[in-house]
Amino acid sequence: MKTSSQSSPETLYEPVKGDPLAEKAARYIEELILDGLLQEESRLPGERDLATKLGISRPKLREALQLLEERGLVEIISGEGLYVAKLSGPLMLPALVSLYTRHPAALEDHLEFRRHQEGFAARLAAKRATSADHERLGILVAKMREADAAKNEEEASELDSRFHMSIVEAGYNRTLIHTMRSLYELNRSSIFLNRQELFERPDIAASLLAQHEALAAAILDGDAVKAEQLAMDHVDYVWKALKEALERKKREAISDKRQPL
Repeated sequence: MKTSSQSSPETLYEPVKGDPLAEKAARYIEELILDGLLQEESRLPGERDLATKLGISRPKLREALQLLEERGLVEIISGEGLYVAKLSGPLMLPALVSLYTRHPAALEDHLEFRRHQEGFAARLAAKRATSADHERLGILVAKMREADAAKNEEEASELDSRFHMSIVEAGYNRTLIHTMRSLYELNRSSIFLNRQELFERPDIAASLLAQHEALAAAILDGDAVKAEQLAMDHVDYVWKALKEALERKKREAISDKRQPL
């Protein structure tokens, strides 16, 4: 039962035309999934509503959905509705996740990979972002300022993930979108370190906000070179802050074991 799945946006769909109509409708929905507009496990409109939005008959829609179901792209759950199938597996299997948590040095490898992907995403976004993408980034930055002012560490951490994913989406590279979405889900699981801890430090939180503002400005200005460098510098800063946090935790663990005077 998919009680927590989000619904797809109402403005997402457009009428489809051409023959064979069922195949055209199936390919249209495939493209929405491929472009990351329809996310895995999101709920599609009901059959009648979806047929109307696509401008096709319900029998043709059923044919299209059957094609998508055969391709493993949608699930039709009796009594519940239509859902995009879960398409991506975990970025790491449980055994590898466990291995990473026992070896903090793996965090450096994780951030080294992320550094270059974040830089690539920012460069693409500076070149390809639309005015709607610019507006979304501006809204996110404004919300980040509000979370910082309210000292809401949990909200700041969540907005951090959404900000970076918005940059990835604004680069319009399908492989990058799906890869980084899985990577950010891994970050949310806090297998390396609870990212929220970074936002609990006022000095770090202020620096992170300033970095996000500068990165957004470079993307809005269309400065691909600057955006790429700022994105990589941001990950370098996060890595340094995380190292300091890990070292502090280690010192505190040792201190707690010492005999009191």
